[in-house]
Amino acid sequence: MHILRTDSTNIDFQKLVKSLDAVLAKHNGENDGFFAQFNTIYTLKNCVVVYIDGIPTACGAFKPFSEDAVEIKRMFTHPEFRKKGLGSAIVKELENWASELNFKKAVLETSQDLKSAISVYEKSGFYRIPNYGQYVGIEQSVCYEKGL
Repeated sequence: MHILRTDSTNIDFQKLVKSLDAVLAKHNGENDGFFAQFNTIYTLKNCVVVYIDGIPTACGAFKPFSEDAVEIKRMFTHPEFRKKGLGSAIVKELENWASELNFKKAVLETSQDLKSAISVYEKSGFYRIPNYGQYVGIEQSVCYEKGL
């Protein structure tokens, strides 16, 4: 496994995000437009792509959320490579990178129905917090936080 730190101009990152968006569009149904507006990747400076035997298999990113916090975004593992610890590896790499940049905590939002994603975040030490920002009042959303 090789983890590449990159930005959102990386073609492999863009392809993985396209797959993620297709999965989320199906999952979110008629609410997809609401969530999609918060998931653009045009200016993400902190992205990672996981390669296994040269194949791009998983990705994730973060963006500044506040002066001392980042928001983890665009987490995805190709279905053929799930259950191999890639999600946890991405979270750890993103946390390390954010910490190197002197951020003190990370937040994220996911769907209450994405149990495997929630499992990765909770195993990584994230704890549930009240929904923040645009996710306040959105029943489908669950938000998490972790100190770095």
